[in-house]
Amino acid sequence: MSQSATLSKAALPAESKTLYDPAPAVRHKGKGFNWGRLVRYLLLLFFLVVVLIPVYVLVITSFKEGATASQAWYLPENWSLENWKAAWMGYKGLPAIGPALGRTVGMVVPAAIISSFLGSMNGFVLSRWRFPYANVVFTLILFGMFIPYQSVMVPLYQIVHGLGLPAGTPSLIFLHVVYGIPITTLIFRNYYESVPHELIESARVDGAGMLSTYARVVLPLSVPSFVVVLIWQFTSAWNDFLFALFFSSGNNGPVTLALYSMAGGSMLQDYGASMAGAIMASLPTLLVYILLGKYFVGGLMSGSVKG
Repeated sequence: MSQSATLSKAALPAESKTLYDPAPAVRHKGKGFNWGRLVRYLLLLFFLVVVLIPVYVLVITSFKEGATASQAWYLPENWSLENWKAAWMGYKGLPAIGPALGRTVGMVVPAAIISSFLGSMNGFVLSRWRFPYANVVFTLILFGMFIPYQSVMVPLYQIVHGLGLPAGTPSLIFLHVVYGIPITTLIFRNYYESVPHELIESARVDGAGMLSTYARVVLPLSVPSFVVVLIWQFTSAWNDFLFALFFSSGNNGPVTLALYSMAGGSMLQDYGASMAGAIMASLPTLLVYILLGKYFVGGLMSGSVKG
């Protein structure tokens, strides 16, 4: 714009500037009340309350002395840690949660790591090294995901005892590794399908074999998928009860079996100590999801779209 045009525009009255301006200001109309947003927030609040009600009962009951089912909704008159001590140390005739937590960690960590590495190697071979009937092999591996545990428990019990595996932690590690291979293979295979083929081909050109390519090229790229399968396997093995019931006892079993014994089987005896034990048993998995939850979602999404 020339200097004369600028001066002439500045000399115009205020009423004429809007007409002269090629881009006049747009007046925003006031928005009405958004009823749809209010309904969504109310529904979210309702579902949040529904989810938190059991947590509320769980927490306040764990601090009550001599709690009963009829007193579950009321705050304790005297807050006490006696139930927590009883659950952890195992007095009052209750099984000890502390040793059971240690046995569970010793079972869950190796099972999650071993099944993750086996699934990673299976996924790499099935996605990059094509061989005859590869799709049939992959289908048979996935078939293990859809077999209910209850239907194979008797033959599985015979196989485990036939292998001579001791009851307790060794047997449970073996079972969780075997039953974790299908889901870990599926996750890793989908992730490796998104890895560019040029990386694999360049490693072959440089003379790397299958194991060298996996260890030096593919494995460093697999961190997102390892986070997913480790969290999945950790929580799955930690929360398992059926295998623990068949292949362990109260003396060598995981924390889920100790909670079952603490509750007196199907008849709950000590509400306060049982609630305290349930909180202690759920804290590790809760912390894992709090600390690694965003990596879990990111790892799932990283293999969802083929690159």
